[in-house]
Amino acid sequence: MKKLAIGLYVAVTVALMAWGYYQAIYVAPNDAMQGEIFRIIYYHVPSWAAAFLGLAVSVAGSIGYLAFRRNFPNRAQMADAWAVAGAEVGVVFLTVGLTTGPLWGRRAWGIWWTWDARLTTSLVLWLIYVSYLLLRRFAAGPQMQTLAAVLGIFGALDVPIVYMSNRWWRTQHPAPVFGGSEGSGMAASMVEPFLWYMLAWYAWGVMILVIRYAVERQQQKIAAREAQAALDEGSLV
Repeated sequence: MKKLAIGLYVAVTVALMAWGYYQAIYVAPNDAMQGEIFRIIYYHVPSWAAAFLGLAVSVAGSIGYLAFRRNFPNRAQMADAWAVAGAEVGVVFLTVGLTTGPLWGRRAWGIWWTWDARLTTSLVLWLIYVSYLLLRRFAAGPQMQTLAAVLGIFGALDVPIVYMSNRWWRTQHPAPVFGGSEGSGMAASMVEPFLWYMLAWYAWGVMILVIRYAVERQQQKIAAREAQAALDEGSLV
């Protein structure tokens, strides 16, 4: 039953990605000012939404680890697995967002990058979570998970700054399309394809997140068995 549910979810996700692609490339009209280059928004915005989803899971897992690590070690390890899974998924989608943005910017602005508030805070967010993953990869010892949890929580403080930056400051980055000033928004013919692709990318992000969590839990169990085996061998000697 579990395998059937997983297979069904994967099939639905693939179908949503294919349908979203069709909607974004063939159904949505060109933007009156930007033409075809506007279609990058169907990848750029959903990638950031999926990234924020991953980072939200990561910070929740980091908080859970710090809360459970003394009295509920098994829960703490589960929370830590969610934290690292969310961080990895977040970094993947942040990378997509930081790649598609300059591709659009080169055509729209004539430059690949500018150090405005939105772009700079976004790069800082990416660097923080890359540092988080490097800490997880190369640090060792009992305090590694604690340090990673603290870093993950610290990094999450940049998320609302990234989101609000083009509202708080005047930036080169375009003003918010949704919930911005008067006159902002999308034409109705563009909204439906956009929402389909948002749903598809969320489904994709959740699928990768769950797979990565399962892998991390398996690695934790293997490490725990190896550590117990080493202790048993030492006690016999």
